[in-house]
Amino acid sequence: MSTILISGANRGIGFELARQFAADGWTVLGTARDPSGAGELDAISGVTVLPLEVTKGTSIEALCDDLDGRPIDVLIANAGIAFNLEAKPAEVTREDFLKVVETNTFAPLALAAALKPNLLAGELKIATAMSSLMSSIGANDWGSQYTYRASKTGLNAVWSSLAAEWRPDGIICTLLRPGLVATRMTNFSGIPVETSVAGMKAVVSGLTMSDSGRIIGYDGIDVPW
Repeated sequence: MSTILISGANRGIGFELARQFAADGWTVLGTARDPSGAGELDAISGVTVLPLEVTKGTSIEALCDDLDGRPIDVLIANAGIAFNLEAKPAEVTREDFLKVVETNTFAPLALAAALKPNLLAGELKIATAMSSLMSSIGANDWGSQYTYRASKTGLNAVWSSLAAEWRPDGIICTLLRPGLVATRMTNFSGIPVETSVAGMKAVVSGLTMSDSGRIIGYDGIDVPW
């Protein structure tokens, strides 16, 4: 039975990932900043809720201690945030910018690095994180979303480096694009979360080393760099 760890699994895309993977018989480790408020996640058969604040190094260390070397087949670094997506350049604040980059760019790297021994102990050895069409420089012909774009473009660079560096270790490092999904982050506009997650689950289930370094959409289509 394969084991998957999903950060930010208590709501939105993370919750649906946990639900669908558990329904397929996976052992799911779902993290939440406050497990006491993740009752719906905890109620899913096959899911274990673990505490994690992805921006806190001490919290990542505590998660590793809880796991105690447990093998992990797949990591999905899902936790992410977005602030003031429609802000004009002069309205972007340093505080918001750094907070979004800390959560969306640095935290997935820190989490993956900390869990590398667990991934090496697993059979599938897959490390993924959530990118976005907004990350694409080549596809950006309408501007806006300065902070969110920067955080996800930075994530692309980070994961591309991981893919190159961890290839000799046999770890597949791939980015996922969920699409515009109807969740709280998008004011519930977009495709159904069930559709996005079913597509990403199929992508994850079919990954091989030849896919390492790609940005793959829920629809199987690559996002241009």
